[in-house]
Amino acid sequence: MRTYTVLLFLLCSVKSFSQTASPNFSEPPAWSKEVIWYQIFVERFHNGDFTNDPKPEDVAISPMNVYAPDGWSITPWTSDWFEQESWSKATGKPLKEMMHHRRYGGDLQGVLNKLDYLQELGITALFINPINNAPSLHKYDAQTYHHVDVTFGPDPEGDKKIIASENPNDPATWKWTAADKLFLKLIDEVHKRGMKIILDYSWNHTGTTFWAWQDILKNQEKSIYKDWYTIKSFDNPATPENEFDYDGWLNVKSLPELKKVDIRTPKRNGRPYEGDIYSEAKNHIMAVTKRWLSPDGDITKGIDGFRLDVADQVGLAFWRDFRKTVRAIQPNAYLVGEIWWEEWPDKLMNPVPYTGGDVFDAVMFYQTYKPARYFFAKTDLQLDAKQFRDSLMFQWNRLNKSNRYAMMNVAASHDAPRLLTDFYNSNKYKYQASPNDNSAYKTGR
Repeated sequence: MRTYTVLLFLLCSVKSFSQTASPNFSEPPAWSKEVIWYQIFVERFHNGDFTNDPKPEDVAISPMNVYAPDGWSITPWTSDWFEQESWSKATGKPLKEMMHHRRYGGDLQGVLNKLDYLQELGITALFINPINNAPSLHKYDAQTYHHVDVTFGPDPEGDKKIIASENPNDPATWKWTAADKLFLKLIDEVHKRGMKIILDYSWNHTGTTFWAWQDILKNQEKSIYKDWYTIKSFDNPATPENEFDYDGWLNVKSLPELKKVDIRTPKRNGRPYEGDIYSEAKNHIMAVTKRWLSPDGDITKGIDGFRLDVADQVGLAFWRDFRKTVRAIQPNAYLVGEIWWEEWPDKLMNPVPYTGGDVFDAVMFYQTYKPARYFFAKTDLQLDAKQFRDSLMFQWNRLNKSNRYAMMNVAASHDAPRLLTDFYNSNKYKYQASPNDNSAYKTGR
């Protein structure tokens, strides 16, 4: 990836379906089977409003929210991805350690400004990476789930005051910030063009600046939110050491995991399991879900579905209830899960347990791109025509017929190299796919 991350990926229309009929609960919405998706990573898409550009105090990265270095500033859009900024060089640290401090100033106004362009390209649905308020560039470290990031809207300082005036655990106190309202405008403009829009969320974890987590850090065992997360041990104030410990996503401590409960089958990375999320945290998630599907009780003003991050980390019981909640609010909503690696970098997950009609409508279908790359590109592993056909038919035939055309067929994403770059290199798919990990890795395509 270079100076921005905007990725067009493949979802081909093969039939004509009604856009208006409400689907059966277990069926994907008809519109999902004929759209052409465009993914937008807002921070890296287009800077439509220079007045809201992030300030040093708005910028943090993992681990544990390391804030911007001295002299930090917005990175120019036309700069060389592999060239360090002056403030980055001054730290004496390599690019790999510093690139997550970068911000380009992309915002919702930038997306609005480009809607006509996207429509001219033939795009009919937008997949928006997380825009919830968060200090990182990727926004998977939520500070609040129910607000759009303040630097994506027209009034960051005013929005911070609005957020501070709420009780985040009481939806009755929630207000609409300027950034929230601009996102509602984006939804409206998308719908006016006959397009759809879905939001990306991670219900598996939050960031360490999340309001409930901050209460735990302050109050420890006395926090009313202590059961929201998997806390291994609280700090003992009588000792000089900090004994506080907890589970983070894949042991990443800047992403504390929401507590999983009622686990009835083994919980292993890359495999489905029976389990749920702690009830009060779950209730909060459902309230946020309703907020964006039906703003002020009007589904015509809301989003058209969700892309669910690291879905294998959350139990199936939660996802079944999530589907029930979503479809009760918006019968035509689309749910697509990130179901990826069972054993990285060789074995992709089986999507079937997630696409039986009670969980998701689709998954991000890397399972068809991987063999396509090994057929079309000159890679270390080559498939002949028969092997390629057999690989595709295996993936196709194990899906329910109703789900086949709804799958999100992904050639590239924010987690994977761009198509041309991927074809330009011969390495195993998604393995050492960066000059930081492989000195022979080629860029420039």
